[in-house]
Amino acid sequence: MSTPMVITAAMVGAETTREQTPHLPITAEEIAEDAARCREAGAAMVHLHVRTPDGKPSQDAELFRAAIRAIRKRTDVLIQTSTGGAVGMTVDQRCGPLTLTGEDRPDMATLTTGTVNFGEEVFWNPRPLVRDIAKRIRAMGLRPELECFDVGMIDEARYLAKEGLVDLPAHFDFVLGVPGTLQPRPEVLDFMIASLPEGSTWTVAGVGRHQLAYVDEAAKRGGNARVGLEDNIYVSKGVLAKGNWELVAEAAKRARAHGREPATPEQARKLLRLS
Repeated sequence: MSTPMVITAAMVGAETTREQTPHLPITAEEIAEDAARCREAGAAMVHLHVRTPDGKPSQDAELFRAAIRAIRKRTDVLIQTSTGGAVGMTVDQRCGPLTLTGEDRPDMATLTTGTVNFGEEVFWNPRPLVRDIAKRIRAMGLRPELECFDVGMIDEARYLAKEGLVDLPAHFDFVLGVPGTLQPRPEVLDFMIASLPEGSTWTVAGVGRHQLAYVDEAAKRGGNARVGLEDNIYVSKGVLAKGNWELVAEAAKRARAHGREPATPEQARKLLRLS
């Protein structure tokens, strides 16, 4: 049997606005309701950012706590918190969710391993900052998802492993299509896969119009996929997705077309070595 495909729903992000789509969840209850529908549609995990009541990006621990509690009240989907936050945040701001413990502790956290142009801005991740976040994730006993916007970020993960800050094999997320970073092409994806430490797992997150197409590319190659309103608001050309769940449903349909069943949260936990 084919390996199940882990579908992650990147639900909120820091850039998408309600002006762009009225279906963006902002409150803890909205996020939780959409997360439950994502789980029903085939998502094993949600990638979580949070917002203030007026929609501004935030990494406030209490906002994460509220969202995590609301999600876990409704569904067993895995929760992966962002440590990227929004461009311009300090390291302490970005690491807000890494202060949550006990029943509010996330299942996973992201770790971006390098600096990139991010549209007209710069997503600033110099080595000392990356080490700092890696140490905080490790201190929580969490497994990071190593977020890579360029191939060199894969090699940076090897340096972190040599310093004892991450364990190999690891789980990687290739984010392809942000202006100023690596763009999605099949040969690019193949090169990134070939560059991974042996035994590592991977997810691809295509941005914008590439999102659903790269579910197909991931499915064909035995990998995993991330979809959601953080990276793309359309389910087809010019048609807004009615929620993250609709993008997940389309991803699950595409996975099955390639002989891959969507992973359950428990299967995802084992595939990504979370326990």
